Amino acid sequence: MHPILFEVGSFTVYTYGFCIAVGALLGFGYMHWQGKKQFGITFDQSNNLFILLVLAGVIGGKLFVIFEDPDYYLSNPGKLWSSNGFVFYGSLLLTIPVMLWYFRKIKVPVLRMLDVMAIVTCIVHGFGRMGCFMAGCCYGLPTDGFLGVIFTSPICQADPLNTPLHPTQLYEATLIFGLMTSLLLLKERKKFDGQLFLIYLMAYAIGRSILEIFRGDLQRGFLIDGILSNSQFISIVVIAGAAYFYGRLMRKSNLPKQNR
Repeated sequence: MHPILFEVGSFTVYTYGFCIAVGALLGFGYMHWQGKKQFGITFDQSNNLFILLVLAGVIGGKLFVIFEDPDYYLSNPGKLWSSNGFVFYGSLLLTIPVMLWYFRKIKVPVLRMLDVMAIVTCIVHGFGRMGCFMAGCCYGLPTDGFLGVIFTSPICQADPLNTPLHPTQLYEATLIFGLMTSLLLLKERKKFDGQLFLIYLMAYAIGRSILEIFRGDLQRGFLIDGILSNSQFISIVVIAGAAYFYGRLMRKSNLPKQNR
């Protein structure tokens, strides 16, 4: 597609980074707006949270790259930080405990704030996947279907070039923004606090497991070669964990108040 958005002399703006920046700004805006509206969170608190989440996201995303080739990265730890690899699930799973800790630290309702963060995550992740499409990373398998997209730029990461591939990046962006819309519609009708965040986790994990079937960047790693990818395994764990807490909170919400 278009890995480079524009160039001015030796200064280059890459489309992937631009999309991430747009998603981050919009996500921060929504987080601060809702945090201030619902819980009185200050701008400094929102800013500190966002910085912590960016740091946790980068560290988690990089650390999970190890699972793509454990022997290589454990033998060459320096390559982990110099490579272009990045795993969304690593970012997500490390930011969750950071959020839980910070929400308790600033004394805001944890579950209600997690519902806000479900939307924030969709915003940032959705724009990130659009950036992936423009950069050609996270590409799909070759296809003869009408949805196939041909990547031609020699600096994009898609492989092979000049061959119709499943636009898995756009499939996932559609999933994420569709999920975000559903969560926004459900926001005023939710049965218990934390419901939106848990639905996000389960719905995304299910969708990601299906999308893995169409992914062509096989270097992301498999737990069982050709059968179960690392991301599909993580999805199963996420679905199981989220479903457990969903059932627990649902049962609690149905109890008489004096028994809670």
